[in-house]
Amino acid sequence: NKLVLHGLRIVAGTVRTAVYGTKATTYRLGDEEFDVTVRLQDRFRSDKEAVMGLTVAGKEGRKIPLKDIARLDSDVGATTIRHVNRKRVITVSADAEGRSGAEILKDAQKRLKNFHPRGAMLSYTGENKEMAKSQAFLSKALLIGVFLIALVLLTQFNSVGQSSLILFSVILSMIGVLWGLIINRMPFSVLMTGVGIISLAGVVVNNAIVFIDFINKLRARGVPLKEAVLEAGAVRLRPVLLTAGTTILGLLPMAQGFDFDFRAFKFRTGTGSMEFWGPMAIAVIYGLTFATVLTLIVVPVFYYGMERAKERMAALFQRMPRLRRGVLAAGLLAAVVIAIVLVDKISSMNGGG
Repeated sequence: NKLVLHGLRIVAGTVRTAVYGTKATTYRLGDEEFDVTVRLQDRFRSDKEAVMGLTVAGKEGRKIPLKDIARLDSDVGATTIRHVNRKRVITVSADAEGRSGAEILKDAQKRLKNFHPRGAMLSYTGENKEMAKSQAFLSKALLIGVFLIALVLLTQFNSVGQSSLILFSVILSMIGVLWGLIINRMPFSVLMTGVGIISLAGVVVNNAIVFIDFINKLRARGVPLKEAVLEAGAVRLRPVLLTAGTTILGLLPMAQGFDFDFRAFKFRTGTGSMEFWGPMAIAVIYGLTFATVLTLIVVPVFYYGMERAKERMAALFQRMPRLRRGVLAAGLLAAVVIAIVLVDKISSMNGGG
């Protein structure tokens, strides 16, 4: 094997010197240096017969014609070879107009679904890679935002039920976002739609907080539950509608692609900014419209039902103290049994590992 590799190196070196040239020495002229490259003349380098007529130094100084040990084939090869992490890569890219990157990526993945080249693998980069990074960042931002909102709600209301009700209204507002994208035939933009959802959550939470806080204040004054819910709905109707209306009207020009050119001093429609800002505006407009209905109808209904259930449970436990003690004992016993089973399961897994 070593002998074969040595022979291949000699052949490759000879051909490379003849065609591309090899630095033989350096010529110095004053302070400047010039490389002296040795290679065949142009007319011989472009002649296949001349190249194949080269001789290669063999064992004991013998001269072996190149045509006796090699064959010259013509084929198309890569002009450049790129490597990423020591792996050879070929990048295929294109510019598309009139379609979003998500749609093009979906079509490409569908067509290349059954394409499995041997010894190679496919990887979607470019906009897809940036989209994945944006999705990961927005997911973390949304989780952190929801956690902070839940923390503030628990601090303000000191009630898990009321805090969960407000967060549940935020989740339900996503239905409006999805309907808005479907109606306007827009793809789910990870970046801008995600930003719209995060901003929407702040508005929805604010309306629900003010609504429930007003009900709690009325009940603290001695107003019955049903009357407090109805009065809060009547009092908070105008502020909620005004908040939603001003936000929706302010975002309509952005959603429809309206723009004002200050140089020409005229309005323009269908501008390129709609492709970037449109998904965010659509998400907020439709999500806030749906959330307004939730704030005025669903939230008070759920609040009333939850408080009535709490009152009935409290009355039931007051009438049946023995049952209350029995339920607590059963709950503690169930918790102990579950803890024992989990500990036994974990110990058995560690023992098996």
